[in-house]
Amino acid sequence: MLDVRLTHQLGQLALDVDFSAPAGVTVLFGRSGAGKTTVVNAVAGLLKPGTGKISLRNRVVLDTEAGVDTPPHRRRIGYIFQDARLFPHMSVSKNLMYGQRFMPRNREAATFDTVVEMLGLCALLNRHPATLSGGEKQRVAIGRALLSAPDMILADEPLAALDEARKTEILPYLERLRDEITLPILYVTHSVAEVARLATTVVVLQDGRCIRSGPADLVLADPTVMPTGVRGAGAILQATVQQHHADGLSELNTGGLALFLPRVPHPPGHAVRVRISAHEVILSRQRPVGLSALNILPGRVTALRSGEGPGIMISLQTPAGALLARVTRRSAAALDLAIGTDCHAIVKSVSIAPEDVGGTRTG
Repeated sequence: MLDVRLTHQLGQLALDVDFSAPAGVTVLFGRSGAGKTTVVNAVAGLLKPGTGKISLRNRVVLDTEAGVDTPPHRRRIGYIFQDARLFPHMSVSKNLMYGQRFMPRNREAATFDTVVEMLGLCALLNRHPATLSGGEKQRVAIGRALLSAPDMILADEPLAALDEARKTEILPYLERLRDEITLPILYVTHSVAEVARLATTVVVLQDGRCIRSGPADLVLADPTVMPTGVRGAGAILQATVQQHHADGLSELNTGGLALFLPRVPHPPGHAVRVRISAHEVILSRQRPVGLSALNILPGRVTALRSGEGPGIMISLQTPAGALLARVTRRSAAALDLAIGTDCHAIVKSVSIAPEDVGGTRTG
């Protein structure tokens, strides 16, 4: 639905990217300075690249060779910035309705009531921006963008200015946006937790180039792609909530295996995504007994990747999906790990933080 091909010289950064963003959330992921914001500004029309072609829903909005450069206000793009940029003299209701002024005639769009309900804004409609929290302001900004009937949404690190409590508050609304609105969303972040919670597609940028793109679970489980370093490495498992236990744990089913986590805010039957950090996984050649850890997933080693330090990244295929485990080289040697080795991945329930569990309609 969005095709981007562009090159641009920005200081020392030589940007050269080529990728597509389907419906859902496509995350541009990488370290600061990788070129993420430059790409979204080019898509929005706020920056003209040296060369490039950008197509949105079969409309060419930029083609430097053909001399096409559609102005930003005609690209039908809703842009959500780090700061909400609401009009301070307008109520929430009027800020939302302002977005409708840019809706093309005879064009279907999400209704005001639908957007208000989806983003939980009903109680805020008569308030002014000065009385809102950071998370509430961002929800209003998202609503205003949706009500302009855009062909896509751009979000440039929309949670970067929020504290952890506000991020936790707004993430479920972004998940609903992903699952209920059939628009491509190009989302910029360097937060692994946001990628794991929201992304359907990941495009990894490094030094101005796309080094990997594809479905989020496959990209995050690739040990060769760690733009934020080994501490940020991890994998995503798809699971379904089975039941909530009286001791405060929730039991999930992932690939036919039970996974116990601190209580998750979703009812039985609900599909969720669970991010498991590589440094939280312990490996054993035999199924362990007498441990406090509740989660033991059988698997087989599919790859080993060593760095310059003492650690080694182990890729595992389990019935629940692909996992990563970061262990020392000494441990890998002691276990005699090699491609094809059967072993067990051990994950403590309390090592999985609430922000690592997100809801999804599709599973």
